[in-house]
Amino acid sequence: MKEKIVLSYSGGLDTSVICRWLQETYDAEVITFTADIGQGEEIEAARAKAEAMGVDKIFVEDLTETFARDYVFPMFRANTIYEGEYLLGTSIARPLIAKRLVEIARETGAEAVAHGATGKGNDQVRFEFGAYALDPDIRVIAPHREWEINSREALMEYCRKHAIPVDYEQSGESPYSMDANLLHISYEGGILEDPGTAPNEDMWRLTVSPEDAPDEPQSIEIAYQNGDAVAVNGESLTPAGVIRLLNEIGGRHGVGRSDIVENRYVGMKSRGCYETPGGTILLKAHRAMESITMDREVMHLRDELMPRYARMIYNGFWWSPERCVMQALIDASQNAVSGSVKLKLYKGGVYVIGRSSTTDSLYDVDIVTFDEDAGAYEQSDATGFIRLNALRLRLAARRGRNRQK
Repeated sequence: MKEKIVLSYSGGLDTSVICRWLQETYDAEVITFTADIGQGEEIEAARAKAEAMGVDKIFVEDLTETFARDYVFPMFRANTIYEGEYLLGTSIARPLIAKRLVEIARETGAEAVAHGATGKGNDQVRFEFGAYALDPDIRVIAPHREWEINSREALMEYCRKHAIPVDYEQSGESPYSMDANLLHISYEGGILEDPGTAPNEDMWRLTVSPEDAPDEPQSIEIAYQNGDAVAVNGESLTPAGVIRLLNEIGGRHGVGRSDIVENRYVGMKSRGCYETPGGTILLKAHRAMESITMDREVMHLRDELMPRYARMIYNGFWWSPERCVMQALIDASQNAVSGSVKLKLYKGGVYVIGRSSTTDSLYDVDIVTFDEDAGAYEQSDATGFIRLNALRLRLAARRGRNRQK
């Protein structure tokens, strides 16, 4: 009986070559899995390409809502950003794909799974950590680390020799390596490999240039329930619906572009450009919602943990026990984060212009007012508070220990 291998298959040049290479190198039955996670492309075309490759078992699945609800929204409850700028659009998609690869392997009796990630990037780590965390006995095949097909020309030559159906007009050298899903589009390679060279304006696909955005600002309102956005401008939406609508609105106003040099887990620095309009709006709104509903110390604790949580996701540890424990803490912190936030979008900027919560707000006008507060807050109490907290500073000063050098 032939070995069975489940391949994460896009239908593009790389994974089509990988499909035939696995069939011939391992004398294996290849089962393909193609996930729709909101990339905006017709994924059913992958089914036809897999059939042309002689694949019998083909899985093509719409996982967009699962992606938004079970991966993006839990991540956004922590206001997660990697190294201060990256909203983790590629990173957060890999655990879902790894999970389905392992599940399909179990369903079909496959012994192995395979992916098309290269040996230089982060995705190989994310796919394989996820697979091993969910099935410690699974075998993972990474063709890019095994074969000697090391250029686009070599891939095309392999296609010609092995009768792989490829649209040659669509297979020309692309200036960028792109990854797209509901949350973002990323761009790497080409002229972007020089961190001192600006990207071409025609590279961007989700957003207009801020200079070309409307001259009139647009105001929107986002409703939150337990830390998750549930409605935009009074319209109740699913998690995927929220992101999709905010992508459209934000993209129209030039929101969500970033140009980053990041530290890959494998050790090198990498320059990438990202478009994340809906995610940029959501993080701004979520922070504003928390500002009136979240306890100070709970917020500060969560904020201290966020960079580590972001590294876990970026480095491929979504399915690790420490991420699961941290997620439980993050989710608990969101129990009272409910209400609505008003924002203004203008020329690439996102500005908070109001926030309110009828049931969970910790903001008390009677206490913070500069007017007569009728005893709600005894200002004289601050004298003792300051004296006690300044005691160690005064003691250190008497001994000359806190003087500036």
